[in-house]
Amino acid sequence: MDLRSTRHAFGQNAFHFVWKPKYAKDPMKFIGIRADCERFIREVAEKYRFSIYELHIAVDHIYLFVEMPPTMSVSKALQLFKGYSAFKLLHKHPWLRKHFRKGHFWSLGKFFRSVDNTTSEAVKHHISPSQPWVDLS
Repeated sequence: MDLRSTRHAFGQNAFHFVWKPKYAKDPMKFIGIRADCERFIREVAEKYRFSIYELHIAVDHIYLFVEMPPTMSVSKALQLFKGYSAFKLLHKHPWLRKHFRKGHFWSLGKFFRSVDNTTSEAVKHHISPSQPWVDLS
């Protein structure tokens, strides 16, 4: 990860995000939905010039390590990722609307923390799909 610059800013805006579907549903257990969700998240990243370092879509959570433009806030980035992916998933899979009332696919909650070079490898290791995931339910 390198420092990014714009005309009036210079720095690093990398974050570790985690969020989950609403109502403790597990729609990601369906492979098609998981693949579509990943595609929609990557579409947001491409459109808004995010760099995705790691992305893992577990059955009950989304884990994302991303670098954003220096002018982008955490709230705006999460709004883009969650809003676009929910809209597209509910449009492509209309049967999901029965389970997610009022079009609210993602929960309101979120986890985020800034990441610098000293912790980026640890975050990548944590998110990596090769990690064995323990089901605590």
